[in-house]
Amino acid sequence: MTGRLSGGVSVGDGSWTLTIFVTDLQVERSLRVRGDLHIGGVMIRLVDELDIAMDWSDHAIWWPEKNLWLDKTRWTLDQYNITADAIIQFTPMHKTLHVQLPDLRVIACNVDFSVRTFNASINLCKDLGIRHPEELSLCKPLQPDDLKQNYQETLLKKRPPPPTKDGKTGERIDTNTFISNTGRRYHSNGSLNGTLRTPHKNGNAPFYSNPGTLRNGNYSPYTNGHGPATPPFQNSFSQGALNGSGLSAIDGGDLSLAHSQPPPEATKEAQLHPRTLVERARMNVGWLDSSLSIMEQGVREFDTLLLRFKYFSFYDLSHVHDAVRINQIYEQAKWQILNEEIDCTEEEMLLFAALQLQVTLQSDVQQPQEIYEEDDDVDAALKDLEISLEGPMSNGRNLTDTPRLGGFLRYFRPKRFTLKSFKSLYFELLDLNLYAYRSKLEGSRGESKPVFTVSLKGCEVTPEINLSQRKFQIKLEVPSTEGMTEMWLRCKDGDEYARWMAACRLAAKGKSLADSSYDAEVKSIETFLVMQKPASAPIINPDTIDLNVEDYVAPRFLRKLKSKPTCVCGPERSLRQKILEAQANVNDLNLLEAKMNFIKAWQSLPDYGVSLFVVKFLGEKKEELLGVASNRIMRMTLNNGDHIKTWRFSTMKAWNVNWETKYMMIQLDDERNENVIFNCLSADCKVVHEFIGGYIFLSMRSKDANQQLNEDLFHKLTGGWV
Repeated sequence: MTGRLSGGVSVGDGSWTLTIFVTDLQVERSLRVRGDLHIGGVMIRLVDELDIAMDWSDHAIWWPEKNLWLDKTRWTLDQYNITADAIIQFTPMHKTLHVQLPDLRVIACNVDFSVRTFNASINLCKDLGIRHPEELSLCKPLQPDDLKQNYQETLLKKRPPPPTKDGKTGERIDTNTFISNTGRRYHSNGSLNGTLRTPHKNGNAPFYSNPGTLRNGNYSPYTNGHGPATPPFQNSFSQGALNGSGLSAIDGGDLSLAHSQPPPEATKEAQLHPRTLVERARMNVGWLDSSLSIMEQGVREFDTLLLRFKYFSFYDLSHVHDAVRINQIYEQAKWQILNEEIDCTEEEMLLFAALQLQVTLQSDVQQPQEIYEEDDDVDAALKDLEISLEGPMSNGRNLTDTPRLGGFLRYFRPKRFTLKSFKSLYFELLDLNLYAYRSKLEGSRGESKPVFTVSLKGCEVTPEINLSQRKFQIKLEVPSTEGMTEMWLRCKDGDEYARWMAACRLAAKGKSLADSSYDAEVKSIETFLVMQKPASAPIINPDTIDLNVEDYVAPRFLRKLKSKPTCVCGPERSLRQKILEAQANVNDLNLLEAKMNFIKAWQSLPDYGVSLFVVKFLGEKKEELLGVASNRIMRMTLNNGDHIKTWRFSTMKAWNVNWETKYMMIQLDDERNENVIFNCLSADCKVVHEFIGGYIFLSMRSKDANQQLNEDLFHKLTGGWV
């Protein structure tokens, strides 16, 4: 028998020496093994060799060179292709991870580094008391330089140098800046079931090469070759001990996640402020691959990750059960607005500032418990029963007659080289179609042919309002074979705007005016308009409140509003006066109501819930934007974000990725049966793949199937391989 070589010595029985480093004890052990020994047997023999009375049940074997957990305990060393020159580690699967929550506080968590990131996020949310963890995910912190170039440009700069004259190549530089490079095979039949998985080398030195660093609580000894393991904002915290639930505040503060305190100045200063749409698109590069473990993606113990709401599709927000979830959504929305990650008007900015101030004021006030109905589910069931018993009657409307909305509106359809001039026509919205007539008489007869007809199903509906100028406009972007066709509707006042805006929004979703949600949508829009109207005078005396306007207004508006004071008291006091006047409209809201109104106002913004990516479509030379929302993807211009074309998820029959060329193809099941093919430049194409699959997964949720989270289905839709 010919044995394999181990240290230059031929072993006749086929055995060889396997080196294992035990990270807890910082010791190295050598075992005499054969290739047919399974991983479980290796761990049993190692524990016997150590002969230390402690619980080893949370330990597993990690292979640093291959960046891989050897989690299949029945596989043999030969199956994993482990040879005598390999150094593997026996290390705990649960490790301390510093997690920054949406409210910017950092907590120490006991997280399983060996399971898929999706599952680790679910377990983390369970410990935090956040329902519907499928809406959140983990991402790596970004630095300002990450917004200056695309992900693929970063990879090009990190390619290994060319061979020298003697044929030697330089040291392989890790290209895993954000997510792990895994090889996947694209099948010509368009299926998503690739099985090839090629772990990459990430240049990690063995843990024992950094003796003594385990005692340093301010940074991780397990750096991943990409700079400091902890971002700048963490330096202001001292390490806290884990409590019984595996959570602790790094700064030793309160762990009540339903209420948030202002973060330290160092944390606020470390926040990124994207200046362009391209920079906003580059912020999506940091999302971890949900199909891989945290450890496989370069994250080590005591590193910091961000826990954020990734999918802006919030299901079943309950005042009773979701105090923590509502607060964290509110905090993420607040920082997204203050960091200018989403656009809003000056009036909307003042409304957000007013609601934020109301939240601050109510945080110190005892909240009446009777406000939070404990019988929400019972009330909802009774309401559904009432509607079903009433039959075709809803809110006094007879739904057996198809309802319609009519009235004179001014409209404008942009054409090349034309001035923006609005014309007046009589419009009727019936079912999902918008009809335009020259007069009301023509519309009411139903015999005259309309001037034009617009199908609103699948269109983009964007609010364009300016209360100070009394401008109430609705921007419609209607899908067509050539792309998106724009049309603007102008209403005379807020009441008319609320009715038409609600009708257009429902029609875009495929719902008619007969839908029971129409009245609620109208009321919601009217409430939103009322809250934006400044009061004649503030309720709170400006001299009795310590109000730092920089904590309530985004920098762009701060500069703008300060530059044009409206009173002789100076720009700073003038801005404080504006915020307090706006707060007078929301002064009656309690804490939870103020947060919910903030969230609703955030959701009303035109760009809400659209995750951007810089892409290059097949056959095109210039870069463009791809926007992914909860029910559609959009092709957009790079500079101003104008919609070129929209594809609804309902028309998609498959989405495939060529993992070698990094091109993504979306097959559409429409009249043209077209294929949309593009290459993502600002992030790995796996991130786009996950966003699309994740939103489709979330759209399948229902109250009937709400109790059990189908993890297998999520990975099937987002993984791209099995």
